[in-house]
Amino acid sequence: QMQASGGGSVQAGESLRLSCAAYADTFSKYAMGWFRQAPGKEREWIAIISGSGRTTYYAESVKGRFTISRDNTKDTVYLQMNSLKAEDTAIYFCAARLYTTAWYISRWDSKNYDYWGQGTQVTVSS
Repeated sequence: QMQASGGGSVQAGESLRLSCAAYADTFSKYAMGWFRQAPGKEREWIAIISGSGRTTYYAESVKGRFTISRDNTKDTVYLQMNSLKAEDTAIYFCAARLYTTAWYISRWDSKNYDYWGQGTQVTVSS
């Protein structure tokens, strides 16, 4: 079970930090990702972090502006979003996939994730 939070309405250029709390005894055994879905568009992969937190990957659309991190002592993954743009407006979802040797393969494909959290709305006004 996972729950995303931290969404809201902001102006372009401002920041938000999303959190996703997972209720699991084996949180570190999962790589954690963030996706987003804007109205009328397909779900888009944004970032993923390894089970240890040492390795991250980002979509080009957010690289340099967004940072994914995790705290395995709190079973929580974060998404720090800076320099927000109107096109970042979407519902944001966290997702988990087993932290195997192939954890980063096809990381952009939502079908490779085992668990999903409820989304949180982010609205950026220009």
